[in-house]
Amino acid sequence: MTQSCAARVTAAYRRIAETDRPEVWILLRPEEEVLAEATALDARLAAGETLPLAGVLLAVKDNIDVADLPTTGGCPAFAYHPDSSATAVRRLLDAGALLLGKTSLDQFATGLVGTRSPYGPVRNALHPEKISGGSSSGSAVAVALGLVDIALGTDTAGSGRVPAALNGIVGIKPTLGVAPTTGVLPAARPYDAVTVFARTLTEAQTAMGFMTGPDRGDPRGRVWPDDVRLSAPPRPRVAVPRDEDLAPLSPGGRAAFAAAVKQLEAAGVTTAVVDVTPLLDAARLLYDGALVAERYASVGEFVADHRSAVDPTVARIILAAGRLPAHALAADQERLDRYRVFAYKLLSGYDALLLPTTTGHPDIAEVLADPVAINSRMGTYTNFVNLLDMAAVAVPAGEADGSPFGVSVITRAFEDQPAIDIAALFTGEQAPDPLPDGGIGLAVFGAHLTGQPLNHQLTDTGARYAGEVTTTASYRLTALRTTPPKPGLVRVGPEAGAAIAGERWLLSPGALGRFLAALPAPMSLGRVELDDGSWVLGFQCDPHAAADGTDITEHGGWRAYLEATSA
Repeated sequence: MTQSCAARVTAAYRRIAETDRPEVWILLRPEEEVLAEATALDARLAAGETLPLAGVLLAVKDNIDVADLPTTGGCPAFAYHPDSSATAVRRLLDAGALLLGKTSLDQFATGLVGTRSPYGPVRNALHPEKISGGSSSGSAVAVALGLVDIALGTDTAGSGRVPAALNGIVGIKPTLGVAPTTGVLPAARPYDAVTVFARTLTEAQTAMGFMTGPDRGDPRGRVWPDDVRLSAPPRPRVAVPRDEDLAPLSPGGRAAFAAAVKQLEAAGVTTAVVDVTPLLDAARLLYDGALVAERYASVGEFVADHRSAVDPTVARIILAAGRLPAHALAADQERLDRYRVFAYKLLSGYDALLLPTTTGHPDIAEVLADPVAINSRMGTYTNFVNLLDMAAVAVPAGEADGSPFGVSVITRAFEDQPAIDIAALFTGEQAPDPLPDGGIGLAVFGAHLTGQPLNHQLTDTGARYAGEVTTTASYRLTALRTTPPKPGLVRVGPEAGAAIAGERWLLSPGALGRFLAALPAPMSLGRVELDDGSWVLGFQCDPHAAADGTDITEHGGWRAYLEATSA
């Protein structure tokens, strides 16, 4: 960042005053307090400390704990004062982010509209007469108006995605459990996720990278599997809905979605139409079935004892959930298990599913007149995602009927990075490091290079291209007598060979293990010295086998050799 942390804070508070959107905030910290923290950050940076998120301005939805600030859940009578911050918040602050305040929400995160709050409706960032979407309304609008760089939300039914779509920003909803929910007021505990909003995919992905990771205090926390895919394939296959599945959209919305599909196809994606009706059926279980009992388990007793302090629509939903019998919940959980099996079969052979993020953009007045039916429609394409244990990235995709239009890239659990990669085909940008980071680097020099016949063995495992590399002048390259043709790299000592060109790929530990197990003789894996002084795991060849081949070191790489011999 070119500005100091202090200068960024001063500019942010000036912007907050100019926009005059008080409904965004439940608590806005005093400027002088944040400015003092920013000045301290500047001093730490000047002293040489590394703070990757230094000066990044942050807002936090007010159902997520921040130490020494009240958590209200959108209900002042419910407020409590936590001693510690939620894990996701703490990790961002530790990396240098600066918290400006706590944002408004649909009370107890019960809604997708942004109007169910005693603090008043949060107006849309671009069209103040329209809804912002919820329940993470204040967080989304704070980002869209440029008041903060990133903001945290939560997502049970779509609260981290619907507001992103309606305000023209990015929302990442990770796989359940990879971003700890420690310090988050539950809405429906098994299906809650912490999400992030940003104006760019790069900013959202970077923040999510800090938020994810194990937390011993989170009973529902999960770790990334050893074989996690770190990339979408070069030519992804994406499922899209049938025309009849898009019936809730206006003609303008259907046209915008069709344009989004064409944009993917123009980028090299293969699309295929599938019937998503069972997914939409599963979505109805969240509120129309017994799963809503989770909401009563979270705050039902408080609502029953403080009915006058609670939004009437929210109170009706939560209190009705308390009258549901246990056998109905068990039956719906069994139905959900079967829907999950179907969802994974549906996506078999596909890297992602593309759907509209929501169905339309109603006026605030419309929602106040019909608060339940419109809210239900808003979650048509989002409610099923957490129920079926999937990840999603919501990105802008043009306009429909004069409002921002958004799509969601939806993937199986733990395939968050492939979702980000496909979403980046819409945004044109993304962070360089995958989610999760920490992949194992592998240098390749022959038939596994991009465009070569064995490259698919890397991409099939979800390996991620990480750039071109060159060895030190300590290696010789030999064309082996194999099918398909491939070279062998042999270390011969300092300055006894030549610099050899190759590529670096990132693999998950499980993918590397499978790759190594299938490696044929005379190839092996060992440490390879690169010209930047680093060492990386890479393909090498048994010297005795290399001696039977043709020395092609003078070409400086396998591709150059192939070009020379084919000329």
